Amino acid sequence: MHSSFYRLRAVALAWLLLWLAAGPLQAQNQPSTTEQEPQRYEIGGITVSGTRYLDPNTMIGLTGLKVGDKISIPGEDLGRAIRKLWEQGILGDIDVAVDRVEGQRVFLNFQLKERPRLSKIFFTGISKTQADELRNKIKVVRGKVVTDALLNNTRQTVRKYYTDKGFMNAAVNITQEPDSTLPNSVELVVDVRKGAKVRLSEITFIGNEAVKDGKLKGQMKKTKEKKAYKFLNSGKFQRTDFEADKEKVLEYYNAEGYRDAIITSDSLVTIKAERSYYWIGKENGKFGIHKATVREADRLALQVYLDEGPKYYFRNITWSGNYLYDSKTLSSVLGIKEGSVYSKETLDKRLNYNPTGQDVTSLYMNDGYLFFSIEPVETRVEGDSIDIEMRLSEGVQARIKEINIAGNTKTSDHVIRREIRTLPGDKFNRELLIRSQRELSSLGYFDPEKVGMNPIPNPADGTVDINYTVSEKPSDQITLSGGWGGFAGFIGTVGLVFNNFSLRKAGDFSNWRPVPGGDGQRLGLNIQANGLQYQAYSFSFTEPWLGGRKPNSFSVSLNKSITRQSLTGSALDIRDGSFFKVNSATVSLGRRLRWPDDYFTLSNSLSFSQYRVKEFPISPEFSNGDAQNFTFNTTLSRNSTDNPTFTRRGSALALSLNLTPPYSIFPGAHPNVNEWVEFHKWMFDASWFTPLVGKLVLNTRAHFGFIGRYNKDRNYGPFERFKLGGAGLGFGGAANFLAGTEFIGLRGYDDPNETFAIPTARRGESGGIAYNKFVMEMRYPVSLNPAATVYVLGFAEAGNSFDSYRNYNPYKLYRSAGVGARVFMAAFGLLGFDYGYGFDNVAPVRGATQDKSKFHFIIGQQIR
Repeated sequence: MHSSFYRLRAVALAWLLLWLAAGPLQAQNQPSTTEQEPQRYEIGGITVSGTRYLDPNTMIGLTGLKVGDKISIPGEDLGRAIRKLWEQGILGDIDVAVDRVEGQRVFLNFQLKERPRLSKIFFTGISKTQADELRNKIKVVRGKVVTDALLNNTRQTVRKYYTDKGFMNAAVNITQEPDSTLPNSVELVVDVRKGAKVRLSEITFIGNEAVKDGKLKGQMKKTKEKKAYKFLNSGKFQRTDFEADKEKVLEYYNAEGYRDAIITSDSLVTIKAERSYYWIGKENGKFGIHKATVREADRLALQVYLDEGPKYYFRNITWSGNYLYDSKTLSSVLGIKEGSVYSKETLDKRLNYNPTGQDVTSLYMNDGYLFFSIEPVETRVEGDSIDIEMRLSEGVQARIKEINIAGNTKTSDHVIRREIRTLPGDKFNRELLIRSQRELSSLGYFDPEKVGMNPIPNPADGTVDINYTVSEKPSDQITLSGGWGGFAGFIGTVGLVFNNFSLRKAGDFSNWRPVPGGDGQRLGLNIQANGLQYQAYSFSFTEPWLGGRKPNSFSVSLNKSITRQSLTGSALDIRDGSFFKVNSATVSLGRRLRWPDDYFTLSNSLSFSQYRVKEFPISPEFSNGDAQNFTFNTTLSRNSTDNPTFTRRGSALALSLNLTPPYSIFPGAHPNVNEWVEFHKWMFDASWFTPLVGKLVLNTRAHFGFIGRYNKDRNYGPFERFKLGGAGLGFGGAANFLAGTEFIGLRGYDDPNETFAIPTARRGESGGIAYNKFVMEMRYPVSLNPAATVYVLGFAEAGNSFDSYRNYNPYKLYRSAGVGARVFMAAFGLLGFDYGYGFDNVAPVRGATQDKSKFHFIIGQQIR
């Protein structure tokens, strides 16, 4: 409208000026009655007036006119030039005039009025915090021309900001105030009236007969009703989220066989809410019962109209283009039988990617057919039955040409390549490609969420290049902790674990930054001390690929500790008091198996421990003397978990056997059972991870342990027994290797050696010779950032240990439940916090007060 008005005004003015200028010529030439028709002129010059900040030459260029052009006056040429200037949105007024006419040449002048520029923006009616957030969202630059588009964008941004917060009726008014400090500048004053927050109180589906409302509401992830009992739901309505949720509803219908289901329409209704109440008192001079009405915040009611259509079923499934596998084999892999509910989701999983089993595509791609493709085509729809034809293009086998690795800034290439199952020259195999990704994620050196694999096919020569990408994360850990207690007062721990160490590079001091790394070796050092009362030192080294050709792990560890107690209770004579000293060394060798599958590993180790005890109450049977423990351990394990920090799927199983030589069967064996420790110990641990909904994961675990003896005439020794309770850290957090005792966590109960510990774990007791424990845990990730992986959990568990097989009862369990959190920080390892409630009584004396609520702190290990 504006452009038309200015164009007509400019044309009329130009015609008037031209008529006045041409007056003498008219008198001489005596023009005919057709002189008012458009005349053609050549532009002799163009000028611009009225601009202060805009470049005149630029404005002339925007008109599309230039000197020498032929234009008609009156005509569309000037109108078109005005429209082009107006479309820029930077001018408030446009006039065009004919300065003069010289023969057939015309000189034009464009008189322009610039729009004001923005100096400041103010918000009224809202808090300073919200105003700052809006400024960041609007991103208005000072000095920018105030155009209609700028005003509209500002208004829409403010409205969307409050609509997303639930203020559906927010009103935004923008006024322009001249800025007296700057010429041709204005201040924008944005007045916001939020109104009451409107929440979605009701969702109704209309037209659904096969599926109930509750099931459909459950499919919508972001659009939720606000109910009193749903305290986690905000009840906000956002159109973009709702559109995505509608697709999820239709996906659910399609998965249930309703392939024709559609959402015909939806409506959002604002409900004006009022609440009435009665009160007793005087009003208008009358005493009595009066009624009052209070206006409440508006509510939203969402109505979704559906047309479900009929439910369909698979009928005949045929195959075409298949030469490698016959139709019977392909139908068996597909696993969809005639009469099954028609589901595109199920069909796609069975054809392309089935996380729980084999699919048709993997059948081909695991045999090198990278260029394989399959297209399901509905060939006939009759009643409620659908016939499908699977059209295959098998292509040719592809072989791997090159393996490229990127992103490893610290880890050596050979450490990555030895974990990759796809090798140059081999046939392409999708299963091995996925397995390689899992192995790289499990190393602990890279962010599991960013381990990428990208096959690059080369159809010309039938090969494929595979590009692996990784993102390094910190893997070394340092532990610095301190506390106050004991005779010395200060208790300190210093621990260093280098998980990606390189002994090969240690000879070159330029690699010490701070230590040589990149070869995947593990070096651990730990020192803990409480003055003379307690000291412990440990060293360990692991080479995961001994020799560099096969995944044969070699490790060695050394431990030394001493615990002292004063006989008089004074710190002055603690050096001469009782003590318990332990020296131990372990050498182990493990290898990856190929049968039953290559998730299995077998490790064997030899360890020697020397115990020296002087008037120290290790157990009622042993408080003085020396003992030696020479043990052979073999462990068969299988681990198919996908991520070591937050596991979503897979399982971890381990069966271990510890054996000492059967000294007692030899002639002349020493009768003291504690001089040479003798036992055989069997342990089984199982853990399964199952993804449930979204990121929610169920972890179920079972643990068993049994100690046996070679000679029934000899008692069980005090070492290697089981104690349950607490976080599983034992006395002082280090007794697991000090006293040769297995400490098993059982949250909700006291730590072992405490008064209200489980009976076989109390102070002065050796512990049990058998135990079992069962755990169910629900986990949900809060952050999967590799710098700090955080997840929360809820648990229920039960367990018990038994001092004899006569008393063994796997159904007599101490039960507990609670909640907790885990934080895995690359620099410090695992930190855990749990609150547990023990349901069963463990008080040693009837009537004793037992606190059944316990807080537990875990560091550096998972609770078994």
